Amino acid sequence: MKKLYINLLSAVMLVLLAGCDKFLDIQPTGSVIPTTLSEYRALWLNACTTVPANRGLASLGADELFVSNSRDKDRYSAIEKWEGSTTSTTTVSFDWANYYEVLFFSNFIIEHSGDIVEGRRDEIEQLTGEAYLMRAYMHFVLVNLFGQPYTKEGAAESKAVPLRLDTDLEKVLTRNTVGEIYSSVLEDMNRAEELLKVEKWNDATLSYRFTKGCVPALRSRVYLYMGDWRNARIEAEKALAMKSTLEDFKVAGFKLPNHYQSVEALNPLEYTINNDYQNAVSVLPAFLKLYPKGDLRVDAYFAPADEAGNRKSQKGGSSEFRCTVRTGELYLTSAEAAAHQDNLSEARKRLLELMEKRFTPAAYALQKAAVEKMDKAALLAEILNERARELAFEGHRWFDLRRTTRPRIEKVLEGKTYILEQDDARYTLQLPREAIAANPGLNN
Repeated sequence: MKKLYINLLSAVMLVLLAGCDKFLDIQPTGSVIPTTLSEYRALWLNACTTVPANRGLASLGADELFVSNSRDKDRYSAIEKWEGSTTSTTTVSFDWANYYEVLFFSNFIIEHSGDIVEGRRDEIEQLTGEAYLMRAYMHFVLVNLFGQPYTKEGAAESKAVPLRLDTDLEKVLTRNTVGEIYSSVLEDMNRAEELLKVEKWNDATLSYRFTKGCVPALRSRVYLYMGDWRNARIEAEKALAMKSTLEDFKVAGFKLPNHYQSVEALNPLEYTINNDYQNAVSVLPAFLKLYPKGDLRVDAYFAPADEAGNRKSQKGGSSEFRCTVRTGELYLTSAEAAAHQDNLSEARKRLLELMEKRFTPAAYALQKAAVEKMDKAALLAEILNERARELAFEGHRWFDLRRTTRPRIEKVLEGKTYILEQDDARYTLQLPREAIAANPGLNN
């Protein structure tokens, strides 16, 4: 299998989006072509370990964390200061090649699913369903990094990133619109739903693989980002009907909910804050003020202050902290969608069910009394604040700001003020320099 990986990877790395006729600099020779299900599964494991951790990196542009380690400022400060046009060679780039590498392998499995031997049909369909859902999810993350927010006026017709729906490496790709990408994402999710068989992986080491419940869970996020409140709530509730367990922070021995073994885990595929980010950043003091007195997440999520007064996240720092989607997010999706539909009683219910697990009893009683008095506008604001508190350092904050109001953000970093204006164009990231260099047509 090592020979297989080397040859296939040499065919797709870095030049995936080149615009030249001679696409590959290296033609793989003597490749081992997978034929059995076990060989395809080994190939798929390689693809899954390639999924980037860019959602966490994007959160450096939000209002929840900052680069506190001086040794890492050259790598990350341009991101937290929204310097998208920087020419620095030390700044960490948002991934590009790895997304399209994962898409290549997803397409390879989809295209060759009928050729797989020595495996049961239901197992082959399960793997193919995982490939469809991965293809959907990779495109969804890409369009939300490098495309206009769907909820912004005119965004659906704006150019974003290329759709990769086959393994033709000689095809010159162009940028598709935001609307085209979202349509493809939803189509792939529907196909995945037809093929996925497994409801739960009994072996925790296999839990990175998608299951049936992952489809409505991730689809609810897609609809939320589209502002399609009806379908966002339907899908969230469909996923919660399959699994609704929450960690109870009042009970000794609870796990942090983004731990891969948490009772909340639906799919622990991604690192959102990898070890590099974990060591580089701390929580912004203003963000900590979002947590009311008696919120048990403050000490659960954040380490005690260091000598400089900075508090680092405790939701990362090891390979055990992986989370693509979990039940806590679904409660908040359902609550937000219900509130937008003017179903305030159901919105309060889902919000309070989560909060009851996160506050001391006395603090929860105060929160409950306040929530029950809120009108629609106040309730929506509280739900968004609860998303910030609950999903902190899990790679959601930047995307939540983008899809909602794209607010003005002001940061004071090392005595200098940096401002991201309301609805700033920098809420959409520029395509990576290396992608443009490989295919200048992406500028169009």
